[in-house]
Amino acid sequence: MSSFIFGRLRVMVVEDEPYTRRVIRGLLRQSGVRDIAEAEDGGKGFLEMLGFRPHIVFCDIHMTPVDGIEFLRIVRASENKAIATTRVIFLTADAQRDTVLAAKDLNVDGYLVKPVSLNRLQAKLHETILLNPELN
Repeated sequence: MSSFIFGRLRVMVVEDEPYTRRVIRGLLRQSGVRDIAEAEDGGKGFLEMLGFRPHIVFCDIHMTPVDGIEFLRIVRASENKAIATTRVIFLTADAQRDTVLAAKDLNVDGYLVKPVSLNRLQAKLHETILLNPELN
């Protein structure tokens, strides 16, 4: 069932480390996600997002030149409601209180601390789908 539901999702991974992008892409594919886009920083991620229109974005926080916090700020400020309300889940090694609070202030949809397991990634996908009937 999950594979069928996840197979209908468009997911984007915004991550500056190629190895980590590959790992996350592999976990998503194991989960049944087939439509995956990637970007190496928040600026490129936002541009990719405009054409790809993902349902969910997994995004690192510490990237240059545009980090994840700035990426989320740009997404939430978009005049296009479909872009502004896209589900963004931070996937980061940074669990510092200030970082988590900054993410919450920008209405991040989830927060996963690296390294992430297949089970945790799938649980976050399930949670996102359950909270968003339009994704069912």
